[in-house]
Amino acid sequence: MDILDLTALELGKKIQAGEVTAMEAARAALKQIRAWEASIHAYVTVDEEGALKRAAAVQAKIEDGALTGPLAGVPMAVKDNMCTKGLRTTCSSNILRNFIPTYTAQAVSNLEQAGAVILGKTNMDEFAMGSTTETSAFGVTRNPWNTEHVPGGSSGGSCAAVAAGECFYALGSDTGGSIRQPSSFCGVAGIKPTYGTVSRYGLIAYGSSLDQIGPVAKDVADCAAILEVLASHDTKDSTSLERKDCDFTAALKEDVKGMRIGIPEPYLGQGLDREVKDAVLRAADVLKEKGAVVETFDLQLVDYAIPAYYVIASAEASSNLSRFDGVKYGYRTPEYEGLHSMYKKSRSEGFGPEVKRRIMLGSFVLSSGYYDAYYLKALRTKALIKKEFDQAFSNYDVILAPASPGTAPRLGESLKDPLKMYLGDIYTISVNLAGLPGITVPCGMDSKGLPIGLQLIGDCFKEKNIIRAAYAYESAHDFTAPSLTAGGAREEGTL
Repeated sequence: MDILDLTALELGKKIQAGEVTAMEAARAALKQIRAWEASIHAYVTVDEEGALKRAAAVQAKIEDGALTGPLAGVPMAVKDNMCTKGLRTTCSSNILRNFIPTYTAQAVSNLEQAGAVILGKTNMDEFAMGSTTETSAFGVTRNPWNTEHVPGGSSGGSCAAVAAGECFYALGSDTGGSIRQPSSFCGVAGIKPTYGTVSRYGLIAYGSSLDQIGPVAKDVADCAAILEVLASHDTKDSTSLERKDCDFTAALKEDVKGMRIGIPEPYLGQGLDREVKDAVLRAADVLKEKGAVVETFDLQLVDYAIPAYYVIASAEASSNLSRFDGVKYGYRTPEYEGLHSMYKKSRSEGFGPEVKRRIMLGSFVLSSGYYDAYYLKALRTKALIKKEFDQAFSNYDVILAPASPGTAPRLGESLKDPLKMYLGDIYTISVNLAGLPGITVPCGMDSKGLPIGLQLIGDCFKEKNIIRAAYAYESAHDFTAPSLTAGGAREEGTL
C-alpha cells in the first residue's frame, strides 16, 4: 500500500513499528503537494524545509522512545488563521500578507507536542468569511473531485488538502459550518467539537462566541484521535473548558443498538437537493438496520437561525477586525495624510469585498438606535434556539441531518449571489449558535460525481455519541476516495 493511501492512525502505527520513517512520510506528502498544487491550490504557504527538519527531529524522538503517541511523525496542515511561530499566517487576506507571528496557537502547540509535522498553512475564505474558499486574496482553492467546483469553506483548503492526499490530516475552524460543510463537499470527515473544548488562543478571531477549532481527516477514527490531542483546558482562553472525559477513541464502536436518532422534518423540506435527501435517508436506514431507533421530529426556529447568526457573527467580526489598522502589524498603506487617513486607506486596500460587507453589517447592527432592534434580538433568538435543541436532546441521543442543501457548486456561482451563499449554511449554523458538537462523514455521490455529506449533531459534551454513530455508519458504508488522475480530477470511486 502506498504511504498516501494510509490514514493518519495507520501511518502513525507504521512509523512506531519502524516500517516507515517520519521523513519518508513528509517527503511523500510534499511530493504530492508539488504534483497537485497547480490544479488544487490548497495551500497558501508550504514549509518544505521546515517540515523535513521537523520530521527528522520527531523521528529521533520516536527512536529514543520519547514520542510514542499514535500521531507522532504524521504530516499535517494548519488552516491559515491559526498562529504559527516563525511561519507566515495570513488569514488569506492582503492585510496580513506578510505577518509572521511570534507565538503558536495552543491547538497547534498541542499537536506539535504529540509529534505532528506541519507541512504548511492552508487556503481559506478571507478571515473565514465565506462558504467556498473563493474570497481568499491568494486565489481560489478547487475541489479535488472536480476542479471546476468549489471545495466549500471557509476551511476549504484544509479539506481539499486531505482529499487530495496533500496531507494526512488538517486543522480547520468552524464558525457556522466551516469544517463540516467543506468536509461534505470534499468527501472527508470533520468534527466541530463543543464550544470551549479546544483552546481558541492563537486563532485569529472572526466570531468569538461561535469559533471553534477542529480536525479534518480521512475517517472518523482519525478525527477522534486528533480531537483527543486538541482537547485541553487553557488558562490563556477565558472560554476554555476543563473536561475530564476526552477519551474520544473509546467511542469507536460499531454498536448503535438502542441509540435514539432524530431527523428534523424542516431539514428535509424545500431547498434540499433530491439526491442529497435520498443519500441522507439511506444513511438513516443503515443506522436503523444496525439497531438505532430513527424517527423524524419537528425542530422549530430553523427559519430564524440564519438571520440571528449573521447579525451576531458580523457584529463580533466588526469588533474583532478593528485591530487591523496598520499601526502595530499587518498592511499599512504607503501614502496617507494623518492617522484617520491611514486607518481608512489601510483597511480599504487590505480587506476584500466580503470582509468589508460583514464589517459594515456588524457596525450597523451595533450602532446607536439599532443595537436593541438587531443585536439584542439576535442574542435572544440564539438563546431560544439553544432551548429548542435542549428539548430535542431530552428525546434523542443524536440528530441526523444533511451537511449542506446541495453538493459543491461550480466556481463563481455562489459569489454572484451572497444571500444564496449565506442560505447554504442553513443546516450547520444552529450548531454553532447552540455551542453543540457536530461531525460530517461522506454518505454518497450525486449524479455529477461529487460527494454528499451526512451531518450528525450531539448535545453539549456528547461528542462520543456522534463519533459512535458516525463510526458505525462508516463501518457499514464503504466510501473509497479514488486517487487523483493526471488530469487533476478524481477517478470514479466506489461506494
